[in-house]
Amino acid sequence: MGAMNDLLGPAEIEALNRSLVQASGQRSWPALAAAADRLEPLSLRARADLLAEAMLVDLDSGYDRAAAVFRSALEDDAFAGWIMWPVGEAAVTLALQDGHRRVFDDALALLAELTPRLTSEFAIRRLLIQDLDRSLDIIRDWTAHPDEHVRRLASEGTRPYLPWAIRVPEIIARPESTVPLLDALHRDGNEVVRRSVANHLNDIARHAPESVVKTAQRWNAEPGDHTAWVVRHGLRTLVKKAHPGALAVLGFTSGGISVSAPELDRPTVTLPGELEFAVVVRNESAEPARVAVDYLVHYVKANGSLAPKVFKLAVAELAPGESRQLRKTHAFRQMTTRVHYPGRHLLQVQANGTLSEKAAFDVVT
Repeated sequence: MGAMNDLLGPAEIEALNRSLVQASGQRSWPALAAAADRLEPLSLRARADLLAEAMLVDLDSGYDRAAAVFRSALEDDAFAGWIMWPVGEAAVTLALQDGHRRVFDDALALLAELTPRLTSEFAIRRLLIQDLDRSLDIIRDWTAHPDEHVRRLASEGTRPYLPWAIRVPEIIARPESTVPLLDALHRDGNEVVRRSVANHLNDIARHAPESVVKTAQRWNAEPGDHTAWVVRHGLRTLVKKAHPGALAVLGFTSGGISVSAPELDRPTVTLPGELEFAVVVRNESAEPARVAVDYLVHYVKANGSLAPKVFKLAVAELAPGESRQLRKTHAFRQMTTRVHYPGRHLLQVQANGTLSEKAAFDVVT
């Protein structure tokens, strides 16, 4: 994470300081400047909070003054990048301290103005927590905004499980609350907006799968040029879990599919190493079948227990009675995102929800 943390480093603080001095006519921002010496070993999120707090000390004023300074700073093209995260957080803090509805609404408007310079998806979360319904009433208008960054913010800022962001419990408790935003944006002309919609739909699938399936069915009833991709990407987690409704939406046949036990090319993998396996998938039915084939590696955890991780293998169209052999090579390498532990692992293949027998192999260091 070191490289990510450095997205808010001394150079960014200096650039932010220059923009604020020019915008405010305030010659010095001492708390902001001093924050450069307090960055290590803070995470990126903690650095954003540190800089927001420093700006509040230097501003020493209410929301209206801060909003005027930030809007003036937008006249400078250099007022952009990761410095926008703490700027948005500072504005939201002052808006919530003020408490007036006018200020709440203006804070949302300000975040929409700031978001094209990077993103306001993190700063908006505390406003959603404070008053979700009022926020959503305003955000719905953003779905028709001429700027694609603002349209993306409508979807990305309201995602239930937005990475790096604080949770908004009410969005998780009310899974239908953000669906109207996705309905308005799933056919957006911008790929970045559509990707956000798909990721948002996939987020909802974690706690409200039936709602996601119904939404996908509605979209498929009147598809646009990119609906198939958005639906497929939005249902990816449910497909990995072999959710029957999600498989049906994507045209994968339920029943009539058999899967052989995986054949492994070796009994032991020495780190770093690879494991090749082969499996036979057969359509036992009298109708053609579209088959989503995934495989599960049951990894050994630090405590010795097993935890499965699902990977994509193939999508196949099988005629009645047709068999298809599929092969795959899976790599085992130590990474920051996955640490491999020695021990007996298992491999299993899944086709349209039908699971094969498990094949065992050992991983050694």
